[in-house]
Amino acid sequence: MNKFDLNIDKSEVLRYLGYKYQLIDENLSKMIDKGIKEIKELSRPRYIIDYFEISKENAIIKLEGDLLYLEGKDIYKHLINSSKVVLLAATLGIEVDRRISYYQKTDLTYSLILDACATQAIEEVCNILENDIRSKLKKENKGLTYRFSPGYGDLSIDIQSRFINILDATKKIGLTATSDNILIPRKSVTAIMGVVESNISNEKIGCIGCSKYNDCNFRRVGEGCGH
Repeated sequence: MNKFDLNIDKSEVLRYLGYKYQLIDENLSKMIDKGIKEIKELSRPRYIIDYFEISKENAIIKLEGDLLYLEGKDIYKHLINSSKVVLLAATLGIEVDRRISYYQKTDLTYSLILDACATQAIEEVCNILENDIRSKLKKENKGLTYRFSPGYGDLSIDIQSRFINILDATKKIGLTATSDNILIPRKSVTAIMGVVESNISNEKIGCIGCSKYNDCNFRRVGEGCGH
């Protein structure tokens, strides 16, 4: 099976659209099915994965050679048991952005549905990659923490450009960041995972441990963001 034979979960698409247990009419259901099919056809997943040794000094995580400093209590706690990290960058490609932009001018409702389908698609790409890394590390009796992205918790999103440069992601997969740290193509993800000993728990941080707890739109409707 192709590594990126994407399974875009319809219930997750509905969650991104703000639905929670409501009945949906046949027309909306068909539009979502159409959006899922279209995103599958448009997506051209590309990714980079690289491993780096880290050190911890004064509650700051440093990548080998001082390539990148990771500051914040949340990321420090996330990597406290790690001596090595995995940096991941993944994207669906620019055609997805172009199609969503087209529908924003011609059919706003469908553009929102397509956007939600694409959001779930890039999450699925990252899940596939994370599981693949986890399986390889298991053979070495190692474990893996969950994904932690710039801007999550108290890790500054301002490291985005540096993160991309370290992986040479612009040249390798066409990924860039604007001056406001927005990834282009938009349906892209950068994330950090820590390599740990297999006997160490690597639970997700969860809502209560996140510094965005008070401002989270998902939590307000009784959901989580998935992290």
